[in-house]
Parts: sequence; C-alpha cells; structure tokens
Amino acid sequence: MAPPAKPLSRVVEACPPSGIRKFFDLAQTMTGVITLGVGEPDFPTPWGVREAAIHALTRGATTYTGNSGLLELRELICADLEARHGTSYRPADECLVTSGVSEGLDLALRALLNPGDEVIVPEPSYVAYQPCVAFAGGVAVPVTSDPAQGYRLDAARIAEAVTPRTKAVLFGSPSNPTGAAQSADDLTALVALAEREDFWLVSDEIYDRLTYTGTHTSTAAVPGAWDRTVVLNGFSKSYAMTGWRVGYVCAPEPLAALMHRIHQYTMLCAPHVSQVAAIEALRSADPDVTEMVADYDRRRRLFVKGLDELGLSCPEPGGAFYAFPSIRSSGLSSQDFAEQLLEEQKVAVVPGDVFGPSGEGHVRCSYATALPLLEEALERMGRFLSTRT
Repeated sequence: MAPPAKPLSRVVEACPPSGIRKFFDLAQTMTGVITLGVGEPDFPTPWGVREAAIHALTRGATTYTGNSGLLELRELICADLEARHGTSYRPADECLVTSGVSEGLDLALRALLNPGDEVIVPEPSYVAYQPCVAFAGGVAVPVTSDPAQGYRLDAARIAEAVTPRTKAVLFGSPSNPTGAAQSADDLTALVALAEREDFWLVSDEIYDRLTYTGTHTSTAAVPGAWDRTVVLNGFSKSYAMTGWRVGYVCAPEPLAALMHRIHQYTMLCAPHVSQVAAIEALRSADPDVTEMVADYDRRRRLFVKGLDELGLSCPEPGGAFYAFPSIRSSGLSSQDFAEQLLEEQKVAVVPGDVFGPSGEGHVRCSYATALPLLEEALERMGRFLSTRT
C-alpha cells in the first residue's frame, strides 16, 4: 500500500539536518580520528554525582516526578542563580526543570510565538536556534556579528532588524560556536533596546560557568531585564552531564506557566534519577567544576595560540570550549576545508556555515579534548595547510 499522498510538514522538510552531526557521524566510521567537532566535555561526570544516582536507583528513583521537577532541585537552582548572578526566581512557579536545555529552548519559543512572529538571531548562532524558531511558527531574522569586534552583541545592528513583528532576540553567552562572552555594557544596551521596542530576550546561558576572562553577566541580572527575559541553563556542559539530560528554564510566572503546560503534555518530566544527580551536583561538585574550567582554560590558550601560529586567525574566546578560526587563508570553503581535513589528516571540525551564512570562511573547533590530542591536531592541521600554500 502507498502512503497518503498529502504532503508532510513543509516546515520540517525545509530544515536541513544538523551540520554538526553530519561530520561527527562520518568521523565515527573512521579510525584514528581526533574529534574537535561535537561540543561535549571529555571529563566523566564527577564521581559524587554518579554515586548519588546509583544510590537513588537502589532506592527506586525510577518513577515520574512532578511536571516541574523535584522541588528540592528547583530550590537549589534558584539559590544558585541568586548567589552567582543576583537573580531571584520563585522555585514553585518561575523555574521549570527540562530534559536538557534543548527542550527548554523549544518550550520557550512555543510559549512565546504566534505564527509569523519574528525572532532576531545574532549570527553565527547555535545550529538549533533558527530551526526551533521555525518549528514554533516564527520567522528567524539573522543579524551578522563582527569577528573583528569579538562577535559582540551590537544593539545598533540589532535595532536595524527590529520590525513591528519582532517578538524576541535569541542568543547564547558564552556563545556556541564563537565562545564570545557578552559584556555587561553590551547587554545593558540590548536591554534598553528591548524596553524601547517591547520584545523578549531569550538568553541561553548553558556555558555560564565556563568563563575565562572576567565574570559572567546573566541577562536577567541587567537592570530592567528580568520581566522580559527567559534564562535557559542546565548541567550538561559545566558538570560534564550531557547524557543525563537535565536543564532548566527560569522566567516570569505568566510565561513559565505556559511552558509548563506544553511540558506537561510532551515531556512530562526530566528523568527522575538525573534530577537526583543534578541535586548532588549543586551540593558538592563545584570543586570539580573549578578543576575542569582551569583545564579548559589551559587548553584554550594553547589551542588558540597554535591556530594563530598556523595563520588561522582566531578571536580569543572568552567562554565555552570552542574556537572559531578563519580558514580563508587556505583558499577553501568551510565545507571543503572540513571534509578535506577529515579525509587527509583525520581531524574532525565543523564547517562554519552550518552556524549561518556569516560563519562561512570559518570552522568550529572544540577544545574539550585532552592537551596531547590538541597538540597532535594542530600538527596535523599544519601538515594539511602546508600543502595548500
């Protein structure tokens, strides 16, 4: 029998597959590859966190929790945000535990947008941002950021893209893929624009603890921002808990209530045992985070210096664990550079154009990889470039 002739979702059909996964999957079929592609810590989850999960399983933590997540976890999340950023949220109705930050992003956009609403997305941007806007019925409006300015959020550039249909600006700080950590001054200018033009700010802060130069500024902590800001965060990156799938969203109660309503009917709740692990992470794993951040910082400085010495100019990333060097000196497109580097030298990077057209001429390299492998990757990249000059 033939399937129904009626067309499938045109919105989903128009969305390309993830460019990050394309190169990761290809690298998985090869031996001896140094993978600088997927943004995942190479550290194991801290032992105390794993041990807490093991004990929770023996006690039967295999059931649903309340839709919003364990209250103890939400209380700890809100206390942590207030201690580190000075932002105040009510655990009962302004904090929602999600199955990773990816679900939080989807919930926020679906609760915010009506069909045709516009969301300004500064580029280069994380690959999920623009597709998730489209899936929620919105229209993504990309705005190019300048590498010469360290990919800072420029309120003047964003203002040029604002229309009566602008509902939100969606961005990450520190950023994936550039590692740019936005300054308090630039966030203040963006908040002033949001107040003047009346739109929301969706702030992805999953890398907030991975900040190397100065301190992280949470968007919601900027004066005037709290009432119009959605904060997305989680445990995947800072605590090396990618597979546990625990994130959270904090927002003013009217919006948080709508996100909760969608979450009730779709995900129900984040995994119970993972929430217990997240509780232990907030209680005891800060020393582990400090050690991991210090190691990432060493890798960051070595790797960016090595890229510059190869002639691949790279703005210094202020956070996360990504470098976003220019590869224009090679004479290759981003796709060709990534494909040929993988084929010839077995180093996997992500072509910059998957993060938006403004990423063309760059590649994303994750330095969440052991120092000896980063040094070997730089040597292989040097051999690759020597055949193209």
